[in-house]
Amino acid sequence: MQDQPKPKRKIKVPRVVNGIETMVEIEVDDTSGPGWGPNDRHRLLNKRIPRVDGPVKATGTAQYSYDVKLPGMLYGRILGSPHARARVTSLDLSGAEKIKGVKAAISAREEVRYEGEPVAAVAAITPELAEDAIRAIKVTYEVLPHTVTAKDALRPNSPKVFEEGNVEPQGKQGDPAKVAAAFAGCDAVIEADYQTPMVHHACLETHGVVVDYRGGDTATIYASTQGTFTVSGDAAKELGLQQSAVTTVVEHMGGGFGAKFGLGLEGSLACRLSKKTSAPVKMMLTRKNEFLMAGTRSGSWQKLKGGARKDGTLVALQATQYKLGGLGDGSQAGQPYVYKVENFYREIAALHTNLDSSRAFRAPGHPQASYAIESLIDELAYKLELDPVEFRKKNLTDPVYHRQLDRGAKEIGWSKRNPKPGGTPGPRKRGMGCAVGVWGGGGRPQCQVDVTITRDGLVTVAVGTQDLGTGTRTYVRAIVAEELGLTLNDVTEKIGRSTLGAANPSGGSTTAASLAPAVKDAAFKARTTVAEKVAPVMGAKPEEVTFLNGKVIAGARPLGWKQACAALPPAGITVRGEWKPGLSENGVHGACFAEVEVDVETGHIKPIKMVHVQDIGLPLNRLAVESQINGGMIQSLGMALYESRVVDSQLGITLNPGFGDYKLPGSLEMPELIPIIDDEDTREAVIGVGEPALIPAVGALANAVFHACGVRVRELPITPDKILMGLFK
Repeated sequence: MQDQPKPKRKIKVPRVVNGIETMVEIEVDDTSGPGWGPNDRHRLLNKRIPRVDGPVKATGTAQYSYDVKLPGMLYGRILGSPHARARVTSLDLSGAEKIKGVKAAISAREEVRYEGEPVAAVAAITPELAEDAIRAIKVTYEVLPHTVTAKDALRPNSPKVFEEGNVEPQGKQGDPAKVAAAFAGCDAVIEADYQTPMVHHACLETHGVVVDYRGGDTATIYASTQGTFTVSGDAAKELGLQQSAVTTVVEHMGGGFGAKFGLGLEGSLACRLSKKTSAPVKMMLTRKNEFLMAGTRSGSWQKLKGGARKDGTLVALQATQYKLGGLGDGSQAGQPYVYKVENFYREIAALHTNLDSSRAFRAPGHPQASYAIESLIDELAYKLELDPVEFRKKNLTDPVYHRQLDRGAKEIGWSKRNPKPGGTPGPRKRGMGCAVGVWGGGGRPQCQVDVTITRDGLVTVAVGTQDLGTGTRTYVRAIVAEELGLTLNDVTEKIGRSTLGAANPSGGSTTAASLAPAVKDAAFKARTTVAEKVAPVMGAKPEEVTFLNGKVIAGARPLGWKQACAALPPAGITVRGEWKPGLSENGVHGACFAEVEVDVETGHIKPIKMVHVQDIGLPLNRLAVESQINGGMIQSLGMALYESRVVDSQLGITLNPGFGDYKLPGSLEMPELIPIIDDEDTREAVIGVGEPALIPAVGALANAVFHACGVRVRELPITPDKILMGLFK
């Protein structure tokens, strides 16, 4: 008899392509299975769980790719171009090759399109000798005309980055004539340019790999990557091996924020050096390499014109949006972003320059769009003398935003603010601002998780996924422990290896939503399998067996966990779980409030307090979620007030390629951070929180600065000089 086809249903899942999040419809099996249950009924989940990998990280024993040391290992270094655009006319590697201890020197690119693009690479027995070898390489260049700033890229006679030109149109939406006519009916109109800079990911561990290939049939790649399964294929091609012969290991990794997918240029060069020397090669980028060739957040230049009626209704919006992604397309969400506007027209284009391509960066394109529209909204509200919170609610149709704005306003003390910008007496003026954001997230069917229980009661959960430092190890354990009535210490996790079950790369806040359902499914199958095995021993039916506090219970006859596991087959059991629809969701909001103090005598800005309200469905670990929200606020603080890639348009070089000149927010700049999980979101499903926690805070900070001192800075970062120049206008 032919098997009947399984019932299907269609769901939407996210895909991130070139930094742009897109929802696509797929078909999945419509089967019943495990469920999370009410969010307030969990024993371990939705509680504050200390990270299981905390001790090894705090003691320095966690092994990152940077820590890997192998017998006979060589150290790689890259020589990058000093020019934004040039042609290599001669390359002499002999000086490097003559240095004792240098084992290989290779060429990379003959024509470079950005400062820092690799020209050559070396491998030596020590990092110092590798540095010496780089300095011994002689290169002559034919320097070519370049364009490194957005304004230069728009000039008619500016050097072309690509043959097609520097402006790459990428779409239009709306009726411009209708929008132009609608402005006539507005009581207030604001027209302004809003700009955000390129900012660096600033990962503590730079990009890099250790390629362990010694001339045989197999290789192992230790990679600092956000995708365990994104490395082996490209490495196999470089090494001339089958993909299945290359194992990728990601034990721990020191931050990615969207920049670390695939083998990368540094990985390709490491493979070539390893193949040439038949020795392991560690190629971790220097900090300068990292700043020049490892990508940035896309900058933005948005020309907005918005109009509203006296009652606070947004009537018209016209937007010209440039994505500043260097050689890449960049990223930017379309306007009017989350707001309802009666008439809008937008056109979006990539504006290319001779800088390395931008890469995905935590919520690609959203902080830029949110900052610009939230600044415009704020300006309209003040011009119409309306409360900025109420003005937003008037034009946000989703009631979740109203709830979150009200909660955030209460937490920061919005009702006590002086409604007049710059109205605080004295030179140190306090101000508050707010903004909202949106993110899709969601899960996808790519994870395969194995739970193994041995006859002596050991429980292992295994999957190849990577942990970016966001707490994956902890919730993987917690889900299994909760399902089996055990503690975290009763479960061991194995992750970060491509020989384990498949997993998706970590991007777009899809890891938890993709992985947690598969872990839940595996844990559910493990529990039902144990129940089936132990039920006959206990004289009960499998459905009567429960698991709690290390006991397996059927009626009044409990067994200890290990006693119950003695009923398992000699080899124990192993079950595999996969992603199930219904255990994850997508679509979250988020509202942020900021309070700052501006010294109008010096222009110095002191962040005082930030509040972020975030819905997330089922929080797997409240401590980790709060940590993500705090991290989002801190990264926004950097983008709003401190960080910017500074380039010299004449020389085509970056002026601050290191932490000595690139300002990150430090402990002295930290305000009071209030992360709030919106528990009124009762969806019994997992949603990622990494991206949405960052989006609205940039706009909230910019609006707080304006409210404090009355100066609207429309080009980030908001530095003291811009405040002072605004005050003296």
